[in-house]
Amino acid sequence: MDILKVKGNTYCIDTGMTYIPFYKINDEEIIMLDTGWKKGEREGIDEVLESNNFKVRAILNSHAHTDHIGNNTHLKNKYNAIIAMSAYEAIICSSDVNLKVYYGSQTLTEIRKHYGHMVCKTDVIIDEDQNEVSLCGVNFGIIHTPGHSPANICIITPDDVAYMGDTLISYEVMEGAKMPYAYILSEDMKSKAKIYDLKCSKYIVAHKGMYDDIKKLIDDNIDFYESRAMRIYEVIDGTMTMEDIMKVVIKKFNIRIQDTYKYYFIERMLKSYVDYLYEIKKLKLIMENGFLKYTKMTANAVIDMTF
Repeated sequence: MDILKVKGNTYCIDTGMTYIPFYKINDEEIIMLDTGWKKGEREGIDEVLESNNFKVRAILNSHAHTDHIGNNTHLKNKYNAIIAMSAYEAIICSSDVNLKVYYGSQTLTEIRKHYGHMVCKTDVIIDEDQNEVSLCGVNFGIIHTPGHSPANICIITPDDVAYMGDTLISYEVMEGAKMPYAYILSEDMKSKAKIYDLKCSKYIVAHKGMYDDIKKLIDDNIDFYESRAMRIYEVIDGTMTMEDIMKVVIKKFNIRIQDTYKYYFIERMLKSYVDYLYEIKKLKLIMENGFLKYTKMTANAVIDMTF
């Protein structure tokens, strides 16, 4: 793993899979913006920190996904670091039961097996109307960009460097992504548009990009997610349950599923796109033979919103 200088006291650990930014308080103390994966990254991150004599004083998370908070508790225990996170994300990872609420399809046993290491105690809660946070005497700007996760945030360091987390994906990721993740795609699209007027000197995308300007990247992200939604729309034929749609999409997108963990992951991803198509009135929901099914909207269709 390498350390990349971004600007001023803002740096990144290049893990090979992700960019993990950090801010140097001084030559020994740092604040990490996310902590990466447990599996595949923890040993390398530990080695980088130890070889540079860095002590992690604080962790500021963009959101509570396993590839962003996977080493939170490990580093908190190792360095007595404080953790800061947006309020709802902090709730999600506060216990394995709360993780079960988020990963609803999976059993509590599976949650503990695959995500138990994500449980961590958040010391500093960032409210949804809060636009900055101070950690160890360092002020960071906060931009709330929900969608990729329920309360995702972008973070601006004192060097005017914006860490986008997963609000955007890089061109490298777009080249290989079959169906990029968003918890609520409609909100994610709004958040991408929201940052269009953001003016910072540098931008860091977690997986894995560094840019001087992101306007074109934002446009291309929106187009990319929209194109994936339309590809899913095109495979819907007649009336289909979510499972029917998933079977066709797996084949169409050539997605390999070898275990239940991957199945649930793809199921969550697909549901967001189907929900998005429903919200933009490309699909409607019907009851057919006791099953909830999706079908394409016709030009003259009227949605019955009576409950």
